[in-house]
Amino acid sequence: MRALPEGLDEARLCDVWILVRADGARLGFTDHDRDLVVDGVTCRADGGWSPGAGESAVGYAPGQGAALGVLDDAGITRADIEAGLYDGARVAGLKVDWSAPTRLVRLWTATIAAVRREGEAFKATLAGPAADLERVAGRTFTRLCDARLGDARCGITPPAGARCDKRWTTCVEAFGNGDNFRGFPMAPGEDFLTLYPVEGERNDGGRR
Repeated sequence: MRALPEGLDEARLCDVWILVRADGARLGFTDHDRDLVVDGVTCRADGGWSPGAGESAVGYAPGQGAALGVLDDAGITRADIEAGLYDGARVAGLKVDWSAPTRLVRLWTATIAAVRREGEAFKATLAGPAADLERVAGRTFTRLCDARLGDARCGITPPAGARCDKRWTTCVEAFGNGDNFRGFPMAPGEDFLTLYPVEGERNDGGRR
């Protein structure tokens, strides 16, 4: 738990969550017994928002947390979720003095990595800033394919039980999917570094 600034009375603190959607709309929720206006946002006491993650889960650790809530016409609606307005939305968790809502401390920030309906409720997966450190950026140049059999980059629906060893010959001969091969089969191997010109042979760079 982050240390609270001097002057904040824990007895008067409540939790507030402010969410900024993809379209710029700002929504607020609180576990206080009445609505609060925080940072210009009316934070609803009856919004049904109940994060199941603390600072260690979504603030600065790579892990992900979760948030649960109820779908309603005044807050988070089924139509808005289906329209993708919450995909990538930003969420901030705060501690607020309910008697003076301008007195607050921000505990963590996160983005909504995924959201899905569960009956009349929703479940959102929250990813903290450090989760970006776990994402793979760029590609590795290798003779083997780096797609997963059957995924969008592979582009085919494999037969049940099929396996792929990521080699070019397997992709072409077993699956007829050479156009979607995601490796570099003509890349020189490590043995290329040890080659040297040999008298009497064609030294034109063709040996790998």
